[in-house]
Amino acid sequence: MSELLAITGTIAAIATAVIPQQGSVSIVRVSGDQAMAIAQALFYAPGNQVWESHRILYGYIRHPQTQQLVDEALLLIMQAPRSYTREDVVEFHCHGGIIAVQQVLQLCLEAGSRLAQPGEFTLRAFLNGRLDLTQAESIADLVGARSPQAAQTALVGLQGKLAHPIRQLRANCLDILAEIEARIDFEEDLPPLDSKVIISDIDKIAAEITKLLATKDKGELLRTGLKVAIVGRPNVGKSSLLNAWSQSDRAIVTDLPGTTRDVVESQLVVGGIPVQVLDTAGIRETIDQVEKIGVERSRRAASAADLVLLTIDAAAGWTEGDQEIYTQVQHRPLILVINKIDLIEPASMTSLAYPQQINQIVTTAAAKNQGIDSLETAILEIMQTEKVQVADMDLAINQRQAAALTQAKICLDQVQVTIADQLPLDFWTIDLRGAINALGEITGEQVTESVLDRIFSKFCIGK
Repeated sequence: MSELLAITGTIAAIATAVIPQQGSVSIVRVSGDQAMAIAQALFYAPGNQVWESHRILYGYIRHPQTQQLVDEALLLIMQAPRSYTREDVVEFHCHGGIIAVQQVLQLCLEAGSRLAQPGEFTLRAFLNGRLDLTQAESIADLVGARSPQAAQTALVGLQGKLAHPIRQLRANCLDILAEIEARIDFEEDLPPLDSKVIISDIDKIAAEITKLLATKDKGELLRTGLKVAIVGRPNVGKSSLLNAWSQSDRAIVTDLPGTTRDVVESQLVVGGIPVQVLDTAGIRETIDQVEKIGVERSRRAASAADLVLLTIDAAAGWTEGDQEIYTQVQHRPLILVINKIDLIEPASMTSLAYPQQINQIVTTAAAKNQGIDSLETAILEIMQTEKVQVADMDLAINQRQAAALTQAKICLDQVQVTIADQLPLDFWTIDLRGAINALGEITGEQVTESVLDRIFSKFCIGK
């Protein structure tokens, strides 16, 4: 068994972010059969406070040998099985910062615990039956959520609403397998197997798998966000657009072309989806070495973006420079942003020429904060058509779950082929077992050590 999967012994870790001179409270979490003994060795609770489960004690943390005071703190006691890991758990709620919490952790390690591996508290919760694998992954998603919708989707998974349909599909496959194996073992005692019924049942399972697979893109968007690059010639208002959109002064705005020399980033939320917006340097030919580096970075950012906002100056119209940039980014999902419309007469818009292939167009006056709502609406429409149906379901599977579901569907399709080829019943069971195993990997009913290593190594140490 790997070091990560070794659940023997008592573990300890800092369970909160350590922020120098900013954090008001820090927590050191200890889990395992020695947790209570470690707490009793380090924590002094004055008066007649009762040491029992699910109570909070007030007192002091002291060095067990020298009795030197380390911190004034609270102690939270959660004895097995009523704890996150289903083991004895204690938490020292210390003063924040760096020094106090690190001293408390060091005392816990010296008292007999070891430093927890990444995700080991949640791993123990899984191995001890408190969580299934989908719930464990939902915890990681909740911790890393970058939008309210991402957090809500993670909570749905944490409540087991993804595990339930997966378990039901697996149970249905097991029922079919039992029917087939019964005919193999007791062929003379049972009526013949109706292959049409089996095919119909497999079709229903495959259809449900397909529905779940349709949430993969949504899950990917909620977890990683949409990367949007604002590109265009110098001085068309890209930085003003970013500032208006983010309601901040993230980017420097002047009338001088080439002010933005590097990619400026801002994090936003559009329709519940996290959006990473990149304001890029104006793309043009230049002899300025620093600006040339910025232009090259802009081109790379545009190539890597999920969506490009090609921004042009309404007064200047569509220029050769705009056409050159469009040629470089036209293979990406794209919205044409016609900026500075406040500087032209409305009638002038009808004569503005641009490539016919562009079908998403937004007009803005970024300097006056106009057109941002229309821009967000257009982005949501692009996501609907190019990326994902954002509001289809509360559930959203991740890449690992999608891979297992895809494997299950492949196996079920192969069962259909085996039946159509009129092969013996023994052959039907081979791929059916493959589908059952793939579905079991999602919830953890059948999972390898390497899969657990890969999942929990992505967690932070204190979770």
